[in-house]
Amino acid sequence: MLTRLLYASRAVAAIDDALLKAILERSRTHNLEHGITGVLCAHPEGNVFLQALEGSRAAVNALYVAIARDPRHRDVTLLAYDEADERRFPSWLMGVVDLGRVNRRSILRYSERAVLDPFAMSGRSALALLEELTSSGAIVSHE
Repeated sequence: MLTRLLYASRAVAAIDDALLKAILERSRTHNLEHGITGVLCAHPEGNVFLQALEGSRAAVNALYVAIARDPRHRDVTLLAYDEADERRFPSWLMGVVDLGRVNRRSILRYSERAVLDPFAMSGRSALALLEELTSSGAIVSHE
């Protein structure tokens, strides 16, 4: 059974290219082995992550537990957890949002303000925003 999980967290240290590269390299290897797809949205100015994970219930649950225990994150907050009929991000072992390519109106469409704050968004709104970002080309693979 496919599941989809969305969570938000705050980075303990500043989000920079080195941190993103380390996270993406590790997640791509792990995710390929475990059949997980998803998207990571990192907002350095707010020091927050928004991530969608898709895959089997067991694989997604195990990964979420590992993320919640990862010392690079704090305030790990589950936004949504659902059964899925199909993957919304099947092409992404893990993509990352380039916020420089995001029209702030896209964020405002799903949020109270034009600043990415996933803690103030519903799970449905966060998922809709990630889907819009993937379709608009704001998410890059960094492969």
